Amino acid sequence: MARPHSMYRTIAALLLLAVACVAMAMLGRWQLHRAAERQGIAAAIEAGRQLPPLELTPQVDRNELTAWRSVQATGTWLPEQSVLLENRNYQGHPGYWIATPLLLDAATQHAVLVLRGWMPRSLSAQGHPPVPAPTALTQTVAGELALHVPRLYELGDGQYSRLPDRLGQGDAPPAVQNLALEDYQRVSGLTMMPVVLQQLEPSDDGLEHDWPQPSIDHNQNLGYALQWFAFASIAGVAFLVVLWRGLRRRFKTG
Repeated sequence: MARPHSMYRTIAALLLLAVACVAMAMLGRWQLHRAAERQGIAAAIEAGRQLPPLELTPQVDRNELTAWRSVQATGTWLPEQSVLLENRNYQGHPGYWIATPLLLDAATQHAVLVLRGWMPRSLSAQGHPPVPAPTALTQTVAGELALHVPRLYELGDGQYSRLPDRLGQGDAPPAVQNLALEDYQRVSGLTMMPVVLQQLEPSDDGLEHDWPQPSIDHNQNLGYALQWFAFASIAGVAFLVVLWRGLRRRFKTG
C-alpha cells in the first residue's frame, strides 16, 4: 500500500500544477485579447487618417466625426474659458495641456474644444503659469479629431477633476486632472461639438503639439502569450508525469 504522506504530497503537487497550468493559460489568452485590442486600435487610426480632411462646422454630419480624422475649423478663440489639464508630461518634463474653446457660430454658440498644446510647469512660480494667448482671436485651426479628452487614471471620487460652477470668472484658468465634454458644456454655457480637436498645426504661441499615441505594438503581446502558453504546457506535462508516477507507485504497492 502507498504511504499516506506520499499520496498527500502527490495530490498536493497535482493540484498546484493544475492551478498553475490553468492560470498561465488564462494569462496567455488575456495577452491574445490585448493583442487583438491593439490591432483594432491600429486599424482605427489608419482608417481615420485615410479619410479625406473634414471642415468642422455645426452643420456637419455627426457620422463624419471619426477619431483620428484630419480636420480644420475656423472660428473665434474664447481664451477666458480655457482649462488646464494637469500632470501631462512631455519628454519627461511635467506640464499642462491647454484646452480652449473655438467658437464656430456666435448665433448658436456652437464651439469645439481644442487641445491647443502642451506647456511646461513652472517649478519656481506659485500657482499656475500664465497661459499663452492665441496669436489671433479668429483663426483656422488644423488637427485631428478625438472622441474625448484623453484621460489619466484618477483615484478617489473625481475631486481633482471638478470644474468651477462657471468659467471665465477668475484671473487664472482652472486646472483639473481630467475633463469631460458634458461637464465643460455645463459650466461654459456653450453648445459643444461631441468631439475634441487636437491641434497639430505649428503656431507662434510656443506650445508643443506632439500628442501621445496609444500603444499599438501587438507583437509584444503575442510574444508574451507564447511564453505563457509555453509555461502552461510545461506545467501540463509535469502534471501528467506526477500523475503517472503516482499511479505507478499505487499499482506496485496495491
